[in-house]
Amino acid sequence: MPRSRIEDVIEGQLAWTEVDLLDIGDNSALRMRSGLEEFGVRVNYLPIGQPRHVLAALGGERIVAPYVIVSCHGDDGRILLPELAGPIAAEQPFTDRMGPKRVRRHLRLAGSTVVCTGCDTGKPALAQAFLDAGADAYFAPTDAPEGHDAFVAVLLLFHQLTIGRPLREAAHRVRTYDDGLTMWKLWERQPVASTR
Repeated sequence: MPRSRIEDVIEGQLAWTEVDLLDIGDNSALRMRSGLEEFGVRVNYLPIGQPRHVLAALGGERIVAPYVIVSCHGDDGRILLPELAGPIAAEQPFTDRMGPKRVRRHLRLAGSTVVCTGCDTGKPALAQAFLDAGADAYFAPTDAPEGHDAFVAVLLLFHQLTIGRPLREAAHRVRTYDDGLTMWKLWERQPVASTR
């Protein structure tokens, strides 16, 4: 078995990796944060109240963590955003939903692995948009997770990463944990072929 990354923390590091956790109206995000911190992960908790907050977190103005978790609700391959009204809504670059076109246009992910928890956020078009925006990998459910399945999927994934498994193997172990998690899918950026 590979060396557990928690050993790095035991040996004095403050964390073995870092996560930007975007809480877009999902009540499990704070519990998810506690679980990740238990695994020795530094968590940047980012509550999202409007689309401009998404851009402030992932639009290229700040360094994005190696892992990004978008804790959200989703529908038909789009991330649902908080409902806004009046002057606040008028000041947004977009409202209601963030789908593939908006991801490509507004997000800059610079090699991060993105995990999205919302229903139907594992659709191929949205996954490809995150990869096109710079993510190295994207992991999300292709259907609607029941109950706490999304929460469990995230903690299982990070448990597997913490004990030293590579991302592809960790994602496979999440998918095969039980029938409720088989809907999770991993997309990875394809390496660019050398022209030499």
